[in-house]
Amino acid sequence: MEHDIRSIASQFQLDGALVDTGPLGSGHINDTYGLTCRAGERTSRYVLQRINHQVFTDPVAMMDNIRRVTAHIQQTLTNQGSHLASRQLTVVGTHDDAAVFRCELGNYWRVYNRIENAVTYDILESPKLAREAASMFGGFQRMLTDLPGPQLHETIVDFHTTPKRLKAFQAVLARDPENRAADCRAEIDFIAENAEICGTLLAHVDTGEIPLRITHNDTKINNVMIDDDTHTGVCVIDLDTVMPGLSLYDFGDMVRTATNPADEDERNLSKVIMRMDMFEMITEGFVRQTHSFLTPTERKYLTFAGKLITFEQMMRFCSDHLAGDVYYKIHRLGHNLDRARTQMKLMQSIISQEDRMNALVDSVFDRLA
Repeated sequence: MEHDIRSIASQFQLDGALVDTGPLGSGHINDTYGLTCRAGERTSRYVLQRINHQVFTDPVAMMDNIRRVTAHIQQTLTNQGSHLASRQLTVVGTHDDAAVFRCELGNYWRVYNRIENAVTYDILESPKLAREAASMFGGFQRMLTDLPGPQLHETIVDFHTTPKRLKAFQAVLARDPENRAADCRAEIDFIAENAEICGTLLAHVDTGEIPLRITHNDTKINNVMIDDDTHTGVCVIDLDTVMPGLSLYDFGDMVRTATNPADEDERNLSKVIMRMDMFEMITEGFVRQTHSFLTPTERKYLTFAGKLITFEQMMRFCSDHLAGDVYYKIHRLGHNLDRARTQMKLMQSIISQEDRMNALVDSVFDRLA
């Protein structure tokens, strides 16, 4: 569907006259456009997005989260005298100062400033880049430990509630609507053998040993902007899933996505491994920013979190395969099963190195204490 981008952009408080628009990026959830405005000799660039309200069913609540979080981070960095204060995401309001605009077709739109002289990376090119990304996500959590006001909205309910992911898997397995269970007995058995880990972290939440924090919940490397010249972190982006959660979930997803050199759908499982050098860099970067506020129980379960989130994603891929590929896009028959097998192999690699990983975590905390 063609959207009247100029008309939509005119609803927002842009600096200057709109002189150029065009598609931007290749995201799978939101439609994104670049805007260029001029006021005299001053040029300002923005990012306009149509929010996918099928995925994020309450865009107003989501944007309330994002506006509060970005404003607090900017104020924190300003108070610290950081040069990065002016290079953070800013929500550009409508002329009524709303964070989101609903057009006559029922679509929801938002505008951010565009972060200049910085890029994102889809491929983890070095251990140093892994450490920098982990440090940015850890710093993101740290700056939000004192966010005032009420708890943030839950933008996707039960996003990392692993016991419910397990129940969903068991339900679709019982139905087996596409008669596919016979093709993945090894994966089904593996899930059954490891099902007891699903409630471990939540049990410690119930006792108060693991607190709810404000977390990003999508800690892929391409959600960190890196300065063109210094190759250091500038800001964390893609804040749609920022909500109450566990610090361990963010760390666990970094382990899942950054330590494995293989593609998520790699069929040659000999390429799938949890790399200790990458794990060390992720741990160093994250702990450097979070060691002052993590509880002893959170520290204890950092390695476990990598295993848990990998297991959770395996269950999600396997569930979708059994259901007939109704959630994740596929490009071949059995694509989701390939993805599930990659996650299973990664989890097996984590299990085989778990003692070494725990020892490394302890040594990092000892160095930073």
